[in-house]
Amino acid sequence: MAKPLALTSGEPAGVGPDIALEAWRRRSELDLPPFYLLGDRAFFAERAKILGLPIDLADAVPEEASTAFARALPVVATGEIATARPGQPDQTSASAALASIRHAVDHVRSGRAGAIVTNPIAKSVLYRAGFRHPGHTEFLAELAADGGRVPQPVMMLWSPALAVVPVTIHLSLREALAKLSAELIVTTARIAVADLKAHFGLAQPRLAISGLNPHAGEDGSLGSEDIDIVAPAVEALRAEGIDARGPLPADTMFHAAARKTYDCAICMYHDQALIPIKTIAFDDAVNVTLGLPFIRTSPDHGTAFDIAGTGKANPSSLAAALRLAARMAATKPS
Repeated sequence: MAKPLALTSGEPAGVGPDIALEAWRRRSELDLPPFYLLGDRAFFAERAKILGLPIDLADAVPEEASTAFARALPVVATGEIATARPGQPDQTSASAALASIRHAVDHVRSGRAGAIVTNPIAKSVLYRAGFRHPGHTEFLAELAADGGRVPQPVMMLWSPALAVVPVTIHLSLREALAKLSAELIVTTARIAVADLKAHFGLAQPRLAISGLNPHAGEDGSLGSEDIDIVAPAVEALRAEGIDARGPLPADTMFHAAARKTYDCAICMYHDQALIPIKTIAFDDAVNVTLGLPFIRTSPDHGTAFDIAGTGKANPSSLAAALRLAARMAATKPS
């Protein structure tokens, strides 16, 4: 039997608990693999009551989750309580969310879970509690450190229609431009190619590398970065045998005909990558962290405080994240 997926609670005041409960309730309809929810069972029971969902919850350990999944949503305790009301983070929010993530990493690294699926966190809430990472991705990389070596995480947003990877992630645009280098582009692309081969069945992934400037710089008339930084990175990747094209004008990379010519778009900064995929596949896009020694996926949306506890949250992206995590876990060597 495949190992269950570890699902974190996310920000307790957000929609994470809502979509977790709804996903389990619709588990057959959504064709979901077995998973367990990490956190405070009493809190989840209260949220189910608020939502009017008749859901059975079962205290469990990871090894029991797959067996329990058919009859009840398995909940694995983290030792942290949560008391936040929908849309109203409180003093328990940060500790509950972070404990859930830490336990998930421990379970997957010790072989008790097959992969991690993370519900959305509220970074502003975590920052007020002293959290020092830009986001989920960087925190997971630190937790994955082995012998002091922290792996370089790469964020991919995946959907059946489009996959994108931003080279720079949670940085201001000014900081992203300062950090961008040919070496960073090459390293990011290598990691993407390795995971596309290992977990997505692509023997020779095709990469479309975006330019940085409008029209990929117009031969230098709109900035020299595409000539000085992006083009050398593409040449280096091609020299390694990687199927890479670019720098390409980002404004013509994402229409339907263009998307058929590549498997993954490598983009220079966050919004250049995320705007197109959230436009094309908002409800079923999945956030995948590449380059880690374990599999991690996440819904491609935020905490949505405004609809938490209302029953309006759509579990489609979480369902897609759970299915993709199970698919990727099935490719891991035994």
